[in-house]
Amino acid sequence: MMGGQRDPPGDAADFWAVAAALLHPVQVNPFLRFLPAGLLLVSTGSVPLLVWSPTGLPRLEALEQQRQGLEVEVQHLEREIERLRIQAESIKTSPTSIERVARDELGLVRQTELVMQFKSE
Repeated sequence: MMGGQRDPPGDAADFWAVAAALLHPVQVNPFLRFLPAGLLLVSTGSVPLLVWSPTGLPRLEALEQQRQGLEVEVQHLEREIERLRIQAESIKTSPTSIERVARDELGLVRQTELVMQFKSE
């Protein structure tokens, strides 16, 4: 009502008819009504089952132990690589190391040395 004018008599009834048509209760499928509760029930049962199954938490612990063992092995191999790298550098640069390799690996002797071979019986 503005300026002293009255609404036409049929307008209020039409408003409520339109509002009732727009705001009618929604029909929900009964399956969809219980879906969240069903999912919660299924997950409540399946999550502990999956965690405690042989492919769950025990497998995770076994993989963690395996990873720790492999880390120890990697550290050991890294130390071995460093030792071999130092040894290789020593063989390349040290005259005594070169002589030792020549004697042990190649069977070389100095010209002033005498080699004696014995027959094994």
